[in-house]
Amino acid sequence: MLRTIWTDYIAPILKRPAQFQVAALCHRPGAAGREILLITSRETRRWILPKGWPKSGLGGGETAAEEAWEEAGVRALPGSRRRIGRYSYSKTLPGGLPMRTEVDVYAIEVDHLMDEFPEEGQRERRWVLPEQASRMVTEPELKAILAAFPSQIEPGQTEPGGPSS
Repeated sequence: MLRTIWTDYIAPILKRPAQFQVAALCHRPGAAGREILLITSRETRRWILPKGWPKSGLGGGETAAEEAWEEAGVRALPGSRRRIGRYSYSKTLPGGLPMRTEVDVYAIEVDHLMDEFPEEGQRERRWVLPEQASRMVTEPELKAILAAFPSQIEPGQTEPGGPSS
């Protein structure tokens, strides 16, 4: 019986490939330097970047921009989507099962924030400097991306020769 549980249930979960999401590292110029927008997750209220599952018909940068709009009310500057890194985390699925999830991060320069957006009232938004953002998130690989952010991109820059969306 234990062998059946292992081979039919536990082993397949452990061998399952990672899921994939895209995240928006939303940024703007601030008085003390480039600022990053963090939001809270709806359930645990921890600080995160807007992120979500790929959407049919949209590239990674377009999906990241759409998630930034839905979750944070972000209106991006045109053409300001550049893939700057990848991190992984353990996403808890319904029922409590953990799922390793890979996340491509796209830098998106913010034109402005809207007061009304789809998830308004469900999350908190906060502009912070990259060093502070790095301390506020929990995922070690994301911490590194946030800490290194100012040196990775110039305002309005898109990914040369590669996918910007």
